[in-house]
Amino acid sequence: MIPLIAHTPRLLLLAASRALLTAELHKPQYFPTLLGAALPADWPPGEYDREAMRYFLEQLTAGGRTAAGWYGWYALRKATGDALRTLVGAGGFLGPPDAAGTAEIGYSIAADWRGQGLATELVGGLVAHAAATGLVRRLVAHARADNPASQQVLRRNGFATAEPAPDGRLRFERAVAPAPAAPAGA
Repeated sequence: MIPLIAHTPRLLLLAASRALLTAELHKPQYFPTLLGAALPADWPPGEYDREAMRYFLEQLTAGGRTAAGWYGWYALRKATGDALRTLVGAGGFLGPPDAAGTAEIGYSIAADWRGQGLATELVGGLVAHAAATGLVRRLVAHARADNPASQQVLRRNGFATAEPAPDGRLRFERAVAPAPAAPAGA
């Protein structure tokens, strides 16, 4: 089974569930409670909009357990000192890998949390998750030409530019090595 929680130094990555997405879309007053985190004032960020939420919910509903972990992920800044755990971004996959082992990722960080390396950490967590599944051989991501910060996030995570996408966005790719197997008896 694919793990539905991942950790990076400052983030807890939580795979979206039908319950969380339903609350986010239809009962937003309950969403922070179910998530166990404070929400930024400008939620949702960037390209993670209601259309993306609906798409993820539809895919999780249609795909059942096998779809879990292959769509949206919430990036929660871990609690520190007086700071509560806070939802700072969203990311994830546009679906399971295809027959060649290629999957696409996307990500977005709330405006108040940008410029702190959290997008780099989020993408790194998604790359590590993809490797841990053993199913992904290549990751693809896109960034707008006028968004050098997003391009830098991808480069810092080992992505290289590839042929531009038909819509004018820059396409980035990286190979994914499977995570090492756990030692016998571990």
